[in-house]
Amino acid sequence: MSTGSRDFIARHGLWDDRRRAAAAELEAALTSLDFVRLVFADPHGLARSKTLTADAFRTVLRNGMDHSPGPFVFDTGHATAVDFTVPGGGIGVDELLGAGDFVLVPDPLTFRRLPYTGPRTGWVIGDEYLRSGAPHPLSGRALLRRLCAGLRERDQDYVVGLEVEWYLTRLTSEHYSGRPGGFGVQGHPPAVEPVDGGYQFNLDGLTDALEPVLAPLTRSLTALDLPLRSVEHESGPGQLEFTFAPQSALDAADSMLLFRTATKQICARLGHHASFMALPGLPGFDASGWHLHQSLARASTGENLFTAPDGAAALSETGLRFLAGLLDHAADAALLCVPTVNGYRRMSGGFSLAPSRVAWSVESRGAFLRVLGAHGDPATHIENRMGEPCANPYLYLAGQLAAGLDGVERALAPGEPAADPYDRALPALPRGLGEARDALAASDFYREVLGAPLAECLLRLKTSELRRYTAWQAGTARGDEAHVSEWEHREYFATY
Repeated sequence: MSTGSRDFIARHGLWDDRRRAAAAELEAALTSLDFVRLVFADPHGLARSKTLTADAFRTVLRNGMDHSPGPFVFDTGHATAVDFTVPGGGIGVDELLGAGDFVLVPDPLTFRRLPYTGPRTGWVIGDEYLRSGAPHPLSGRALLRRLCAGLRERDQDYVVGLEVEWYLTRLTSEHYSGRPGGFGVQGHPPAVEPVDGGYQFNLDGLTDALEPVLAPLTRSLTALDLPLRSVEHESGPGQLEFTFAPQSALDAADSMLLFRTATKQICARLGHHASFMALPGLPGFDASGWHLHQSLARASTGENLFTAPDGAAALSETGLRFLAGLLDHAADAALLCVPTVNGYRRMSGGFSLAPSRVAWSVESRGAFLRVLGAHGDPATHIENRMGEPCANPYLYLAGQLAAGLDGVERALAPGEPAADPYDRALPALPRGLGEARDALAASDFYREVLGAPLAECLLRLKTSELRRYTAWQAGTARGDEAHVSEWEHREYFATY
């Protein structure tokens, strides 16, 4: 059942005036909808949803919707990693013991009509709450909202632009033809073939050949009010890059969740498969990244707080301190930027223009942090080039914002830009998910930022994922570290 709790939203004062006004408009729009998908991002950044009839959703606009805690307990292969049914399994939150429902509350500001469904199906992102009315301690969206609210109190805004690479492949079968999976065992990934030969960077002919898919895809994305700016063909076969105009951080994270979800669904309707896996286990494929462009702005005026006032520095004092915070927490934040086993292959040194060292530079695409802009340039910002397209957008952005603000508050200095961002004398970024997990586990800073329950949840999920991967390696002669494994391809290619 999805009954929620009577007048849950009003009783706990969960909506501000903007959301109450948007809820009234949404309720009026229900007359032209058949269904509404109420969605939230699990710890892996995957969209989990329930589809309700329009009439049922009217009640949800007052009461919220009950939801199972299942999405918080399973790792990427659906193995149970967090057990809320046993003492200690609730990771320090008494209300989670017993695996009872939480309440999912729609954010009316996120309402969209899904144009590729009719468009008589709506999409609304929800916020997770405990039954006490407190924000759910395992919610990435609640974390990012809290950090952004604190920033707003200082008349500041965290501004983010998305630059995302992903793969378009052609399905060779209309129906699922593999063996089903199980708890901790992924089913077979879809059978696909490349849409082109690739390796003609930005060649217009390659992009044009994909127009039968790209045209309906981009029309739908813009109809969803996603601020799409550009589309280009990258190096790999069918490897594409989509960029989006800067947005406030919470809006940007919501956009990433909707973009990934809608892109996969639209491409599937067109006989294709979209994957945001960093490096699919397919011959000749290149690695994909998610570059995060970030700055701070004066909320009341829009003034870019990273813009240097003179020509002596690449960034303002605030920008340099923010940059230093990102550098200081680079290893600890890696799991939030690159959360999968597969994502670290991109950073192994075998792929050009992917970072492997804790370094910053002006304009260099090989650096972990690339500064773009010049004195007086209102578009000055910092680009994080470590992230992978699978990352949970709320955790990725929250981790970056917290690290940068820590640098500002502690008045850290970033040092000189690296002449060679691959210099082996520089500190190394984590080389695998195990190193990233250990760095996060040792970080008192991120345990405080995330909260102990969310930090522990993430560590358990990733430990489970790693345990299954190493068990597969031990049990097969095909565990070749130099190539993407069958396990990785099954684990991530379809799901992401």
